[in-house]
Amino acid sequence: MGPLRSKKRRPTFRRLLKTSGMKLENKLKNRQLKQQNVAKKQRKEQKRLRQAMKGAALQMPRPLETYRKRPEEEEEEEFLESLPTDMMDEEDLMQMTAMARKASFITRDLSSCGPVHSSKKKSADVVRSYEKVPRKMARMEEKEVIQLLPIKDKSGVIPRSIERVKQHEKEVEEEEEETAAMPEQEEDEGGSPSYMELTPEERERFRVQTLNIKKQRIASLASTIISDPLNNMKRVKELRGMMMEADPSVAVSVRKMVMVSLMEVFKDIAPTYRIRPLTPAEKNTKVKKETQQLREFEESLISQYKFYLEDLEQTIKGTSLQHTPALHTHTHTHTHTHTHTHTQPHCLPSSPDWKQKKRKRSQAVSFQSYRSLAEVSVRCLCELLLSMPHFNFHNNIIVILVPLMNDPLKKVSDMCCDAFRKLFQEDRVGGASLATVRVISGLTKSLNYNVRPEVLRTLLSLRIKEVEMKKDLEATAPKTKLMTNKEKKKNLSRMQRKWKKAEEKLEKELLEAEASESKEKKTKMHTETLNIIFLIYFRILKKAQRSVLLPAVLEGLANFAHLINLEFFDDLLNVLQNLIQSGDLTNRESLHCIQTVFTILSGQGDALNIDPLNFYSQLYKILLQLHAGAPDDDIIIVLRCLDAMLTRRRKQVTLQRAMAFLKRLSTLSLHVLPNASVGILAANRATMHSFPKCDFLLDNEIQGSGFYLTELDEPEHCNAQNTALWELHTLQRHFHPVVRRFARHLSHAAPSDGSAALSVELSRRSPLELFEDYSVKNMAFNPPVAPPASKKKDQFVVGVALLDDKLQKQADGITSMAEDTQMDFTTTRC
Repeated sequence: MGPLRSKKRRPTFRRLLKTSGMKLENKLKNRQLKQQNVAKKQRKEQKRLRQAMKGAALQMPRPLETYRKRPEEEEEEEFLESLPTDMMDEEDLMQMTAMARKASFITRDLSSCGPVHSSKKKSADVVRSYEKVPRKMARMEEKEVIQLLPIKDKSGVIPRSIERVKQHEKEVEEEEEETAAMPEQEEDEGGSPSYMELTPEERERFRVQTLNIKKQRIASLASTIISDPLNNMKRVKELRGMMMEADPSVAVSVRKMVMVSLMEVFKDIAPTYRIRPLTPAEKNTKVKKETQQLREFEESLISQYKFYLEDLEQTIKGTSLQHTPALHTHTHTHTHTHTHTHTQPHCLPSSPDWKQKKRKRSQAVSFQSYRSLAEVSVRCLCELLLSMPHFNFHNNIIVILVPLMNDPLKKVSDMCCDAFRKLFQEDRVGGASLATVRVISGLTKSLNYNVRPEVLRTLLSLRIKEVEMKKDLEATAPKTKLMTNKEKKKNLSRMQRKWKKAEEKLEKELLEAEASESKEKKTKMHTETLNIIFLIYFRILKKAQRSVLLPAVLEGLANFAHLINLEFFDDLLNVLQNLIQSGDLTNRESLHCIQTVFTILSGQGDALNIDPLNFYSQLYKILLQLHAGAPDDDIIIVLRCLDAMLTRRRKQVTLQRAMAFLKRLSTLSLHVLPNASVGILAANRATMHSFPKCDFLLDNEIQGSGFYLTELDEPEHCNAQNTALWELHTLQRHFHPVVRRFARHLSHAAPSDGSAALSVELSRRSPLELFEDYSVKNMAFNPPVAPPASKKKDQFVVGVALLDDKLQKQADGITSMAEDTQMDFTTTRC
């Protein structure tokens, strides 16, 4: 009989796989626990050895201070040592040996570390035993177990695994950086005296050579980072370390090149999204190798970018440029967007890296050179502000640059103002604009409105078109309508309500997939931005009416007047009227006030029953004060005011007022630049079309009693109907062809067809467009004026060409006879 079969059932292949997997997991756990225990034991042993070494060093007797003996004493000792012991008596020897055995603390040699009594021989050579111990414990290499696919054969499933040694990358990198830093310091210390001994030519040659080496190094590092950012982020730290260049001959140039190079590198490698911090749950979850590599890259990118911004900030703070710390304080601009700065500490270290604390900046750099470094830093920050508005620390850059808009150095101030103008024009959503306006509001309030007008003029570049207007209570009140249950059931069934919810959810997901900002969010941001702007303007109007900011405030009110809510209209009109009547404003400021009033009245204020007669009189008075020497911008404001006052409000304007403005504008067109004359005549054409009865100003007949009062500043009472537009006849002889054409057109009552009609190009353009098209900013006529015909002949002709034929023949005959006869002057006549 064969062997007895086992009663145990053979396990299936699936069970074998399951048990093998569990065994492998258990083995892996056991191996990890063993490694942890070994590491703990090693740490304990090292701690115990350190304590023992410390105790031995404290217990070890130290020799007393030995002084150099005199030469007489040394000779005496040598003589005594050279004496033989045979000369001594035996009693003396026995007495000395007994004294040596009974040696006390006073008589024994303190310089020796050996024991005195024989009972202490066990503790001998304690230090020598510790000297034999190695300085560092042999560290066991940590191994990583990688599971492979199992193999199946006749015996069953055979699991496979490979052990790989872990490399401590961080320690290796730190050692490399420390070793790389030491030679540089030695070179700097050793090279300075030799550099001072060189001649000026050799110094310049040495400087150029050093600068070329630094350039090549910067270029190689930057190209290495851009080629593979995921694996070469440590090169960013190396490149950033070159900003601490200590060689005074090339320090400024190298720092500038490194700043600009790092700016371009970050612009190239930064992702197109904002990097948010990982939550603790996300950090603990296991992810793929690629995902983990991407996370490490993002973390190192954020840290290096933050250190770079801190370097730029410290460079700016080192000069006289006004500065408010941004990266070291937690400002209110962080609250409206979910930035990465929320996870950063409120106070960041003043120096960017502890490695860089070892290297001190050279003090040989002049103040002017350091100011140029600060200007380069500002330029880099402005470029990052415009090119990376989506990335982290954008609000911190805004906080750094906004105070620099008020810098006394005009170059720095203009650079920052231009950067924010471009930011406002390119900002589509409104988040960056809102953050900037908040910081500007805080700056003006903290400085008690002592800022430059250019700071507020940058707000004119904001792209705010739609805001949430406050409507009447009746319009905003919800309309309540009672519905019975039957009507509710009829309107929407249960299935329809279910479908409606599903559609809303789907639309929301589609919007998130498209990553498009909702219109409501954009309108909400614009409304908040505009409220802050009006808050700035109204504070200045209330508290600082005599400030230099008043022109910028009035210009801003004129620009955003169509967006002001109705509740501010009455107070604002009263304030503007008081400002104009005070007489402290210039012509341009008064024009801005008038433009603001009529922009309000032509928009939402159209429903208000207000007759701004005083503002008409003010504009009528200002028109005679304008001339060719005044800035062109004043004429632009006048054209805008005329469009809002006469054309859009033609139903509220009397005929007397329209004729008075028509006469005074014709007078003004005589003593302004040609492009301004074209714009004013185009505005007169629009007025004549709006008020057809103004054509009797082209006749010499007097309408009514009285005569025209030219110097009277009231358009209603100047009797403009008793005058004529004689200026049009003078303008028909103007040197500009377009002015002549408009004057001829208006003198024929502005017909739409016929010989006196304008061309299609001129008739379809507005006065502002004509003003810009024929501008003389380039100090040249537009179009060029043909020169007058010269009365002198272009070239001289031969005189014979002017004679007739008979006289020509006689002249030719005489000249030929004179050539044939030879004249003899030697002969004398009697």
